[in-house]
Amino acid sequence: MNKQKIAALLTGALAATGLAVMVPTTSTAAAACTTPYSATQVYTGGTSASYNGHNWNAKWWTQGETPSTGGSGVWADQGACGGGGGTTTTPTACNHPTWVAGTQYATGSIVKYAPNGQYYIATHDNPGYDPTISTWFWSPYTCSGGGTSPSPSGTVNPGGFVVSEAQFNQMFPNRNSFYTYSGLVAALKAYPAFANTGSDTVKKQEAAAFLANINHETGGLIYIVEQNTANYPHYCDTSQPYGCPAGQAAYYGRGPIQLSWNFNYKAAGDALGIDLLNNPNLVQTDAAVAWKTGIWYWMTQNGPGTMTPHNAMVNGAGFGETIRSINGSIECNGGNPAQVQSRINAYTSFTSILGVPTGSNLSC
Repeated sequence: MNKQKIAALLTGALAATGLAVMVPTTSTAAAACTTPYSATQVYTGGTSASYNGHNWNAKWWTQGETPSTGGSGVWADQGACGGGGGTTTTPTACNHPTWVAGTQYATGSIVKYAPNGQYYIATHDNPGYDPTISTWFWSPYTCSGGGTSPSPSGTVNPGGFVVSEAQFNQMFPNRNSFYTYSGLVAALKAYPAFANTGSDTVKKQEAAAFLANINHETGGLIYIVEQNTANYPHYCDTSQPYGCPAGQAAYYGRGPIQLSWNFNYKAAGDALGIDLLNNPNLVQTDAAVAWKTGIWYWMTQNGPGTMTPHNAMVNGAGFGETIRSINGSIECNGGNPAQVQSRINAYTSFTSILGVPTGSNLSC
């Protein structure tokens, strides 16, 4: 090989090396952090928040659950963030129409809810469902000129719920993060008479009775769905004219009262203004909806008993009648004494925490 060729090869090699060295390296800057997470803020599917140096996206409605990759799985980690702080958006003026029951609203519609003077935005198309009850279809909305979203920790009366958050945490120290105290308090608006009828003692006894029964149904607010999957296909009553549009195995026990059967999903959904017949999964993905179904059953359904659990407590029939209204002869009349005693033990503990007597007629 002659010197001219060797020189050419060396020049080419150096040029190649030079190109490799000169190619600029790129570094990806962390995305700007969005608005910091707030435990009192309501987040709907697709909304974001920053927490511990990461941005997070909510997959569905949530409130009070700190962003993480655990818990109910509501938060999706969008990666590290830094600096910035998100874009500040100036709220729109408060010149939106007043909500009217039965009016068709498209996603994105903003209304003023006259009973509380607050504003809401439709997160799904709906035929005029109540914004304070149907949290799947509506979310609080803030606008300039005085309209603000209602306080997520608002209560149904000035005195607040008779169970404090500290007492709730004491009752359920190992609960699933899905079952938030704020979700329970928000659900109270659907039935203002719940734990708010009679003397202070009766109010606390009713709250303790409700919480004791759901403690039993969910293993201490640990389970969101029924654990025996073999039962799932059995909760479709095909004799109902509306059938089981979500599937034969879609109406298994969910939520604090373990709502089951297609006809119960239909009835609860109709009462709450939420299409649970077609969307039963809302009871296991939306904490406020889950709590509302439990309170709906408690306030309106006799079940296999002769009265609603609410009436049993406020009219002096006693805790035992609430068990009968939930599970009837499966547990009562000697059906399963151990299960009855489990409920009684929880009720006794919870009334003690609330500082009231248990009253009489504890068993069934």
